[in-house]
Amino acid sequence: MAETREGRCFGLVGGLGVGATVYYYRALAAAHAARGLTMRALIAHADVARVLGAVKDKDVAGLTDYLAGLVDGLARGGAQVAAIGAIAPHIAVPELAKRSPIPVVDLVEETARVVRERGFKRVALFGTRFAIESGLFGRLSGVEVVRPKPGEVDFIHDTYVRIVAAERGDPGDRESFRHLARVFLARDGVDAIVLAGTELALIFDEKNAGFPAVDCARVHVDAIMARVAG
Repeated sequence: MAETREGRCFGLVGGLGVGATVYYYRALAAAHAARGLTMRALIAHADVARVLGAVKDKDVAGLTDYLAGLVDGLARGGAQVAAIGAIAPHIAVPELAKRSPIPVVDLVEETARVVRERGFKRVALFGTRFAIESGLFGRLSGVEVVRPKPGEVDFIHDTYVRIVAAERGDPGDRESFRHLARVFLARDGVDAIVLAGTELALIFDEKNAGFPAVDCARVHVDAIMARVAG
Protein backbone atom coordinates (compact mmCIF):
# COMPACT_ATOMS: atom_id res chain seq x y z
CA MET A 1 0.00 0.00 0.00
CA ALA A 2 1.37 3.42 -0.98
CA GLU A 3 2.07 5.69 1.95
CA THR A 4 0.61 9.18 2.12
CA ARG A 5 1.28 12.03 4.47
CA GLU A 6 -1.32 14.27 6.05
CA GLY A 7 -1.81 17.89 5.16
CA ARG A 8 -2.64 20.48 7.75
CA CYS A 9 -6.23 20.26 8.97
CA PHE A 10 -8.41 22.96 7.44
CA GLY A 11 -11.79 24.20 8.60
CA LEU A 12 -14.39 25.30 6.07
CA VAL A 13 -17.35 27.50 6.93
CA GLY A 14 -19.88 26.10 4.49
CA GLY A 15 -23.59 26.02 3.76
CA LEU A 16 -23.51 29.34 1.91
CA GLY A 17 -24.82 27.48 -0.09
CA VAL A 18 -24.55 23.74 0.00
CA GLY A 19 -23.60 23.37 -3.68
CA ALA A 20 -20.51 25.51 -3.23
CA THR A 21 -19.54 23.56 -0.12
CA VAL A 22 -19.72 20.31 -2.08
CA TYR A 23 -17.59 21.91 -4.82
CA TYR A 24 -14.93 22.91 -2.27
CA TYR A 25 -14.93 19.46 -0.69
CA ARG A 26 -14.49 17.70 -4.01
CA ALA A 27 -11.91 20.15 -5.37
CA LEU A 28 -9.83 20.05 -2.19
CA ALA A 29 -10.04 16.26 -1.98
CA ALA A 30 -8.78 16.00 -5.56
CA ALA A 31 -6.02 18.52 -4.90
CA HIS A 32 -4.87 16.58 -1.84
CA ALA A 33 -4.86 13.30 -3.77
CA ALA A 34 -2.84 14.88 -6.58
CA ARG A 35 -0.19 15.83 -4.03
CA GLY A 36 -0.21 12.44 -2.30
CA LEU A 37 -1.77 13.95 0.83
CA THR A 38 -4.49 12.62 3.08
CA MET A 39 -7.07 15.36 3.55
CA ARG A 40 -7.97 16.43 7.06
CA ALA A 41 -11.04 18.65 7.09
CA LEU A 42 -13.78 20.02 9.30
CA ILE A 43 -16.92 21.79 8.05
CA ALA A 44 -19.14 24.18 10.01
CA HIS A 45 -22.57 24.69 8.46
CA ALA A 46 -23.52 28.37 8.55
CA ASP A 47 -27.05 29.80 8.40
CA VAL A 48 -27.28 31.31 4.93
CA ALA A 49 -30.31 33.48 5.77
CA ARG A 50 -28.55 34.93 8.80
CA VAL A 51 -25.36 35.64 6.86
CA LEU A 52 -27.06 37.24 3.84
CA GLY A 53 -29.32 39.25 6.15
CA ALA A 54 -26.27 40.67 7.91
CA VAL A 55 -24.61 41.45 4.58
CA LYS A 56 -27.74 43.18 3.28
CA ASP A 57 -28.00 45.24 6.49
CA LYS A 58 -24.25 45.97 6.40
CA ASP A 59 -24.02 44.57 9.93
CA VAL A 60 -20.31 43.81 9.73
CA ALA A 61 -19.90 43.66 13.51
CA GLY A 62 -22.72 41.15 13.94
CA LEU A 63 -21.52 39.06 11.03
CA THR A 64 -17.97 39.07 12.38
CA ASP A 65 -19.23 37.84 15.75
CA TYR A 66 -21.19 35.03 14.11
CA LEU A 67 -18.35 33.90 11.87
CA ALA A 68 -15.84 34.16 14.71
CA GLY A 69 -17.92 31.71 16.72
CA LEU A 70 -17.90 29.23 13.84
CA VAL A 71 -14.16 29.58 13.25
CA ASP A 72 -13.44 29.24 16.98
CA GLY A 73 -15.35 25.95 16.93
CA LEU A 74 -13.33 24.72 13.95
CA ALA A 75 -10.09 25.65 15.70
CA ARG A 76 -11.14 23.81 18.87
CA GLY A 77 -11.84 20.79 16.68
CA GLY A 78 -8.27 20.81 15.39
CA ALA A 79 -8.39 23.03 12.31
CA GLN A 80 -5.13 24.85 11.65
CA VAL A 81 -6.36 26.98 8.73
CA ALA A 82 -9.85 28.35 8.06
CA ALA A 83 -11.74 29.48 4.97
CA ILE A 84 -15.28 30.57 4.12
CA GLY A 85 -16.75 28.96 1.02
CA ALA A 86 -18.73 32.00 -0.13
CA ILE A 87 -18.02 35.56 -1.21
CA ALA A 88 -20.74 37.62 0.50
CA PRO A 89 -19.49 36.99 4.07
CA HIS A 90 -16.02 38.18 3.04
CA ILE A 91 -17.25 41.68 3.81
CA ALA A 92 -16.38 40.73 7.40
CA VAL A 93 -13.17 38.77 6.80
CA PRO A 94 -10.70 41.65 7.43
CA GLU A 95 -12.16 42.03 10.94
CA LEU A 96 -12.57 38.27 11.39
CA ALA A 97 -8.89 37.72 10.61
CA LYS A 98 -7.95 39.96 13.53
CA ARG A 99 -9.94 37.81 15.94
CA SER A 100 -9.41 34.33 14.55
CA PRO A 101 -7.11 31.99 16.48
CA ILE A 102 -6.01 30.44 13.16
CA PRO A 103 -5.17 31.95 9.74
CA VAL A 104 -8.18 32.70 7.52
CA VAL A 105 -7.60 32.31 3.76
CA ASP A 106 -9.18 35.46 2.32
CA LEU A 107 -10.90 34.77 -1.03
CA VAL A 108 -11.13 38.45 -1.98
CA GLU A 109 -7.49 39.13 -1.17
CA GLU A 110 -6.39 36.11 -3.19
CA THR A 111 -8.64 37.07 -6.11
CA ALA A 112 -7.27 40.62 -6.14
CA ARG A 113 -3.74 39.21 -6.23
CA VAL A 114 -4.52 36.97 -9.21
CA VAL A 115 -6.30 39.79 -11.11
CA ARG A 116 -3.22 41.96 -10.71
CA GLU A 117 -0.82 39.14 -11.61
CA ARG A 118 -2.70 38.52 -14.86
CA GLY A 119 -2.48 42.18 -15.77
CA PHE A 120 -6.23 42.85 -15.87
CA LYS A 121 -6.95 46.56 -15.44
CA ARG A 122 -10.70 46.67 -16.08
CA VAL A 123 -13.11 43.91 -15.00
CA ALA A 124 -16.80 43.20 -14.49
CA LEU A 125 -18.27 40.89 -11.84
CA PHE A 126 -20.77 38.04 -11.89
CA GLY A 127 -22.24 37.31 -8.45
CA THR A 128 -24.69 38.70 -5.93
CA ARG A 129 -25.84 42.29 -5.94
CA PHE A 130 -23.70 42.87 -2.83
CA ALA A 131 -20.52 41.75 -4.58
CA ILE A 132 -21.30 43.61 -7.82
CA GLU A 133 -22.41 46.95 -6.39
CA SER A 134 -19.59 47.07 -3.85
CA GLY A 135 -16.93 46.06 -6.37
CA LEU A 136 -16.04 43.09 -4.15
CA PHE A 137 -16.33 45.35 -1.10
CA GLY A 138 -13.94 47.87 -2.61
CA ARG A 139 -11.01 45.52 -2.20
CA LEU A 140 -9.89 45.15 -5.84
CA SER A 141 -7.32 47.89 -5.44
CA GLY A 142 -5.68 49.19 -8.59
CA VAL A 143 -8.37 47.65 -10.82
CA GLU A 144 -11.33 49.44 -12.38
CA VAL A 145 -14.55 47.55 -11.70
CA VAL A 146 -17.23 48.26 -14.32
CA ARG A 147 -20.74 48.14 -12.91
CA PRO A 148 -23.41 46.63 -15.20
CA LYS A 149 -26.61 48.50 -15.96
CA PRO A 150 -29.37 48.18 -13.28
CA GLY A 151 -31.39 45.60 -15.21
CA GLU A 152 -28.25 43.56 -15.81
CA VAL A 153 -27.41 43.63 -12.10
CA ASP A 154 -30.93 42.40 -11.31
CA PHE A 155 -30.61 39.55 -13.80
CA ILE A 156 -27.17 38.45 -12.58
CA HIS A 157 -28.22 38.59 -8.92
CA ASP A 158 -31.56 36.82 -9.39
CA THR A 159 -30.05 34.09 -11.56
CA TYR A 160 -27.20 33.54 -9.12
CA VAL A 161 -29.52 33.35 -6.10
CA ARG A 162 -31.66 30.79 -7.95
CA ILE A 163 -28.55 28.69 -8.68
CA VAL A 164 -27.63 28.83 -4.97
CA ALA A 165 -31.12 27.69 -3.95
CA ALA A 166 -31.23 24.88 -6.52
CA GLU A 167 -27.59 23.86 -5.86
CA ARG A 168 -27.09 23.60 -9.62
CA GLY A 169 -27.23 25.60 -12.83
CA ASP A 170 -28.47 24.66 -16.29
CA PRO A 171 -27.31 25.24 -19.89
CA GLY A 172 -29.61 28.24 -20.19
CA ASP A 173 -27.90 29.94 -17.25
CA ARG A 174 -24.51 29.24 -18.78
CA GLU A 175 -25.49 30.75 -22.12
CA SER A 176 -27.10 33.79 -20.50
CA PHE A 177 -23.91 34.57 -18.59
CA ARG A 178 -21.83 34.03 -21.72
CA HIS A 179 -24.03 36.50 -23.62
CA LEU A 180 -23.64 39.12 -20.88
CA ALA A 181 -19.88 38.54 -20.77
CA ARG A 182 -19.66 39.26 -24.50
CA VAL A 183 -21.67 42.45 -23.97
CA PHE A 184 -19.34 43.64 -21.21
CA LEU A 185 -16.25 42.83 -23.27
CA ALA A 186 -17.53 44.65 -26.38
CA ARG A 187 -19.56 47.49 -24.88
CA ASP A 188 -17.60 48.25 -21.73
CA GLY A 189 -14.10 47.24 -22.78
CA VAL A 190 -13.45 44.98 -19.82
CA ASP A 191 -10.42 42.68 -19.85
CA ALA A 192 -12.08 39.83 -17.99
CA ILE A 193 -15.08 38.75 -15.93
CA VAL A 194 -14.48 37.92 -12.28
CA LEU A 195 -16.69 34.95 -11.34
CA ALA A 196 -17.45 36.50 -7.97
CA GLY A 197 -19.80 33.81 -6.77
CA THR A 198 -18.61 30.40 -5.62
CA GLU A 199 -21.77 28.71 -6.92
CA LEU A 200 -20.83 29.75 -10.45
CA ALA A 201 -18.31 26.91 -10.31
CA LEU A 202 -21.35 24.63 -10.67
CA ILE A 203 -21.94 25.81 -14.26
CA PHE A 204 -18.54 26.82 -15.62
CA ASP A 205 -14.95 27.72 -14.83
CA GLU A 206 -12.06 29.54 -16.50
CA LYS A 207 -11.45 26.66 -18.92
CA ASN A 208 -14.96 26.34 -20.33
CA ALA A 209 -16.40 29.81 -19.74
CA GLY A 210 -15.84 30.95 -23.32
CA PHE A 211 -14.58 34.37 -22.21
CA PRO A 212 -11.59 35.68 -20.20
CA ALA A 213 -12.40 34.94 -16.55
CA VAL A 214 -11.03 34.74 -13.04
CA ASP A 215 -12.72 31.95 -11.10
CA CYS A 216 -12.78 33.03 -7.45
CA ALA A 217 -13.64 29.55 -6.18
CA ARG A 218 -10.69 27.96 -7.99
CA VAL A 219 -8.36 30.73 -6.84
CA HIS A 220 -9.56 30.17 -3.27
CA VAL A 221 -9.07 26.40 -3.43
CA ASP A 222 -5.53 26.86 -4.74
CA ALA A 223 -4.77 29.33 -1.94
CA ILE A 224 -6.14 26.96 0.71
CA MET A 225 -3.96 24.16 -0.69
CA ALA A 226 -0.90 26.40 -0.51
CA ARG A 227 -1.54 26.76 3.25
CA VAL A 228 -2.31 23.14 4.06
CA ALA A 229 0.25 21.38 1.86
CA GLY A 230 3.31 23.24 3.10
